[in-house]
Amino acid sequence: MSIKILALDTATEACSAALLIGDELLERYQVAPREHTQLLMPMVDSLMDEAGLDMQDLDAIAFGRGPGSFTGLRIATGVTQGLALGAELPVLPVSDLAALALQAHRQLGWEELLVCQDARLKEFFIGAFRIGAEGPEETLSEALVDASELAVLAKGFSHGVGSGWTTPGGKQAMPEGLVFDSSVYLPRAADIARLGKLAFSRGQSVPVEQALPVYLRDQVAKKPGQ
Repeated sequence: MSIKILALDTATEACSAALLIGDELLERYQVAPREHTQLLMPMVDSLMDEAGLDMQDLDAIAFGRGPGSFTGLRIATGVTQGLALGAELPVLPVSDLAALALQAHRQLGWEELLVCQDARLKEFFIGAFRIGAEGPEETLSEALVDASELAVLAKGFSHGVGSGWTTPGGKQAMPEGLVFDSSVYLPRAADIARLGKLAFSRGQSVPVEQALPVYLRDQVAKKPGQ
């Protein structure tokens, strides 16, 4: 039986929803700052109508749990909680940085990279990943850093994606030799759905009350195991 996962993401200025049915994926995506509240549920309704499904037909709901915009994360989290509670579905919180890493792997073939997203106030959300057969593996823990910290942590990386590299501080911190591709700029619900499917197959879904956003305002960068 095909796994059916609805995925939502409003962590950045992009608003998107995706529906994964087995290997078939449907998506709605729009860059529209400050319009997420108006756009998200119509996107969901459109996807469900196109697929001819009800919420009760789904296996789980995945959502971009951050890091990202405080307001944006609250929107996706709230909608996910409401839908999951009403349909009695488990939830799959997915890292938006990991979703960007997977997007880079799909579009560019990159296997190791540093994701850097603009966190405003001259700060950045970062995370490093290695993408293998089992999906993205975190090699540098997600963190909120300033430009000087980014410059230090970025040394040794050869590839980078994300909106942070396009800011003045990100450009200044970019190490010599790092290959940046602006085509992978914002996360998409399609990749949230793909990672949600991996998490579901590993039994990593959570009950609705544990579907919480990750803001990274009180964490520092650490390598796994530290």
